[in-house]
Order: sequence, then C-alpha cells, then structure tokens
Amino acid sequence: MLPLRASATVISSPRPTLGSPASEASPGGSREAARSVPAGPSPSSPSPWVGPGFAEFVGIVALMMAVTAMSIDNLLPAFPLIQERFGVADPNSLQLLVYVYMIGFGVAQIVYGPVSDALGRRPTLLISLGIYTAGCILSMLAPSYEWLLASRVIQGMGAAGGRVLATAIVRDRFSGREMASVMSLIMMVFLIVPMLGPAIGATMLLLGSWIWVFVSMLALGGILTLWFALRMPETLHPEYRRPLSLRATGQALATVLRNRAAIGYATALGLLTGCIMGYVGSAQQVFDTGLYHLGGLFPVAFGVVAGAMGAATLINSRVVRWLGMRTLSHAGVTAFTAVGLVQVGIGLHYQGHPPLVLFLSVLALNQFLISFALPNFNALALQPLGAIAGTASSFLGFYTTILGAFCGFVIGHAFDGTVMPVAYGYALLGALALLTVAWTERGRLYRAGVSG
Repeated sequence: MLPLRASATVISSPRPTLGSPASEASPGGSREAARSVPAGPSPSSPSPWVGPGFAEFVGIVALMMAVTAMSIDNLLPAFPLIQERFGVADPNSLQLLVYVYMIGFGVAQIVYGPVSDALGRRPTLLISLGIYTAGCILSMLAPSYEWLLASRVIQGMGAAGGRVLATAIVRDRFSGREMASVMSLIMMVFLIVPMLGPAIGATMLLLGSWIWVFVSMLALGGILTLWFALRMPETLHPEYRRPLSLRATGQALATVLRNRAAIGYATALGLLTGCIMGYVGSAQQVFDTGLYHLGGLFPVAFGVVAGAMGAATLINSRVVRWLGMRTLSHAGVTAFTAVGLVQVGIGLHYQGHPPLVLFLSVLALNQFLISFALPNFNALALQPLGAIAGTASSFLGFYTTILGAFCGFVIGHAFDGTVMPVAYGYALLGALALLTVAWTERGRLYRAGVSG
C-alpha cells in the first residue's frame, strides 16, 4: 500500500511570479497584470515539493477531471434502455441527462474555489467526492426519470470539485507556458476517457441493466478518493490562504471581472465548450439511433473523434513552450472556424446526410483543432490570477460550464435527424470565439494586445 502523506504540513513550491520568464504577458502587459492581482505576501522559505512525481501528479489530476467525462460519456449507450425503463416519449429529452448534470457541475464550481482557498485543496476535494458518491447511489435507486435527473444534478455538483481543484492545484505549482504544457498533458490523459467511456458503458450494459453504468462511475470515484488521499499533499501555500467570507470572495470576483484576459478567454473557452457539449449531447443519436445506426460500433466512432483530440493535446504540450499559448490557441480557433464553415458546406451538399467516413473525418479534424485552443485558453484566463487561483478557477469554471452547457443544449436539442445542427453550431460558435479573442487582444491576434 502507498504511504499516507500528511495533508496540511506539506506545501508546494511557490508559484512563479507573473513577471517571471515562465509567464506569458496578458493583454495590457505587465501593467494590467499588476492592477489585476491584489498584492499579497511572498512565500518565505517554501518547503520543497515532496508529493508524487511528475507522471503520477499528472495522472491524479487527470483522473480528477476524467470523472466528469466518464460520468457523461459512458452513460450515452444506456440512453435507449433508460428511455424504455422510464417511458421517455421524446428521444431528445434524454439529452437532459447530460445537460442537468452540467448545470449542477457548473453551479457548484462557484463554491469550491473560495472554500479551497480557505480550507485547502485536500479537504475540499474529498468533500466533493462524497457528494459525487451520493449522486451515484441516488441514480442507481431512481424510481422515476425525474428522480434520475435530480440525482444527476447532485452527481454533477460533486464532480465539480475535481474540475475546479484540478486547475487550482496545477496553478499552485506551475505558471505561464509551463502551466499550459502541464494542462495539455493532463487533457491528453483526460481525453483517453471519452475514447473508452462509451465502450465501458456498453460493457456494463452486458450485465443486464443501465444501473451497472452508475456502478462503474461509483468505482471510478472510489479509486480517485483513495489515490488522492494517499498520495497528494496539500498544494495551497499557507500564505495564499484567504478567509472564507462574502467580502473576500466578492473582492476576488471583482478582480476576475476587471481582468480583460480572464473574462475574454473564459468566454471564448465557454463558446468552444458549447461545441463539445452539443456534439456529446447528440452523439448517440447521430451515430446510433437517429442517423447512422452504428449500433455496437458507436463507441468506435466516438473513440476516433476523442483520439484526434488526445493527439492534438499531446502535440500542444510539446510545442507550447516554444511557440507560446497565443500562437497555438489563436491558430487553432481560426482553423477550427474555417473547417466549421467547410462542415456546413458539406452538410448542405449532402442535404444533412453526408457519408459517414466524410462526416467523421471532418468532425475529427475539428476536434483536433479545437484542442489547441481549449487548454491554452484556460491557462491564459488564469495566468494573471495566480494569487486567487482557487476562487478564480471556481468562478471561471462556473461561467464557462454554464455558457457551454447552454450553447450545447441549443445545438443538441435541435437535432433533426441530420448533421446540420452540429455543423451550424461549430461554425457559429467558432466564429464568436474568434471574435471574442480578437476583442480580448484588442485586435492583435497571435500576440498580446495593447495596454489600457
């Protein structure tokens, strides 16, 4: 058995300062960064990092985020059985199993950041995993579809802790391009889950009931709880702790809202997340029951698309240190928008029913391109907010998730038996994300915008 680490006495290395070489300037340059981050004490004589090695650190944090993806993706093959069990009349209504989960996931994030900034990362995550476990059990016992939806909200609220604290823990230890590189590696591991999620869900269904899908979620939550409790020390430096009060939280939120880079890149991230959510919400209908009727091959098609994202995040992690977050993310969102327009053209040419191989190829290409934007947008949004990483991650996570869930619901609920809702959604949201980035950088793409 792995040795148990002390939770509060072991601290991480201090974050690099915003003016260090590891940082990448935010729009407005160092003057805006100086205005945006409240002055705070500098850690004195920090203890060396004695937590897990780099590979294990990435694995733990990736699993914290993967719980969210697993709780969505491996449920998709169970939609027909759930529809039959609860007599759901409209197949599009099954997408609510995804979107109510994301609502709980988004709303709860606003709480975990301030709590973790006050109490620490470890106890906050363990509490959130307890809530997630309760949601899994309630879902397994659901006597009605309404009960199941409510249980999914609770499940999402618990999973939100992993999303907020994964980003905060990485920000506790890394900054700038180094943070973007680490986040890309974490995203690569995290994206393996969508490749396996539907296959795991389909395997669980072989046991005879959709309830076994929730058993697999419960098992994953238990593995994460044990691994994190045994191996991950507290990463929040004591001198960065903030009091748990409405006034302190309000001051931190005001700091976030005043920062152009944080709000701009978070908005772009939310719009692109809407593309992902729209695709995921309607994937089971597109590939299986509503359009291509792949049946048991649905997990394969889903995995191909996820594999493209994983490959892109691996490439991003290797080259972001040299090319920079802006160059990669701006190029990614520009190309994503262009391919989205091509996707619309292909869909119209084939009257909404393009050949499977062609549709899958273009979709995978777009998911490949979007993966150069997502982790870098996340890092750019948090870059100037290191002193309030927990609260900032919490608020920005809430904002991007709710925005993404809303956009995704609009795309997914518009499913009409064709690929056109996904195509239009990708092109429109990609264009809006590109315009948002241009606004954030004051029209100067691929480099930091002017000050002021």
